[in-house]
Amino acid sequence: MNKSIVTNFTAGSLTVVGLLVPETSPYLKNIGFFALSGSITNWIAIHMLFEKIPGFYGSGIIPNKFEEFKLGIRNLMMNEFFTAANIKRFFEDSGSSNQIELSALSDVIDYEILFEKLKSGVLASPFGAMVQMFGGPETLDQLKEPVMSKMKEAINDILADPEMSHRIQEKLAEAIPVENLLEKVDHIVTARLDELTPQMVKEIIQTMIKEHLGWLVVWGGVFGGLMGFLASFFG
Repeated sequence: MNKSIVTNFTAGSLTVVGLLVPETSPYLKNIGFFALSGSITNWIAIHMLFEKIPGFYGSGIIPNKFEEFKLGIRNLMMNEFFTAANIKRFFEDSGSSNQIELSALSDVIDYEILFEKLKSGVLASPFGAMVQMFGGPETLDQLKEPVMSKMKEAINDILADPEMSHRIQEKLAEAIPVENLLEKVDHIVTARLDELTPQMVKEIIQTMIKEHLGWLVVWGGVFGGLMGFLASFFG
């Protein structure tokens, strides 16, 4: 039910009854007039927030000032939420559920490459001559699967260690180019806000506060009626 319509209708009805049937109450006409004045005034003021009325200076302030609204939203986002301190805190917070899952790194490591590097190191070391005596590099290939399995197990143990995990997280946070990240976020926010039109800004704000604006009309009628009641004693 539209609060504005109900309030205006009620105040108008009291006014009509007070005019047509004076004997109903000596105060009814004043209460109705003042209540109708308060509710209609507030209803017009609300309408003028969103709609420009020719000849009424200051009307349509929300669509007229949409650039200022956009700038205010951008400043709020960049100065209060996406600050360098907040971003660093997000990545450094050891209790954050958004941290990188380090255990998953174990699955993307190429253990084939690690083994080949290890084999090359052994062959280039003083042990290389001994390996050549006992069958050459092919002998080391027989150890490939168990060595790779042990390497993966060792890496998993390292990543699962809380202290090591914390150190890695800290290093990752330090390596994040916060300034570059802020520039990208700023660009995304600005680009999205540039897509807004005055009509879209008006609809967004109306959607947010439309339900509550109706109460301004209701209370305008209530306080107007109260003033009318008090004015009746001085008529």
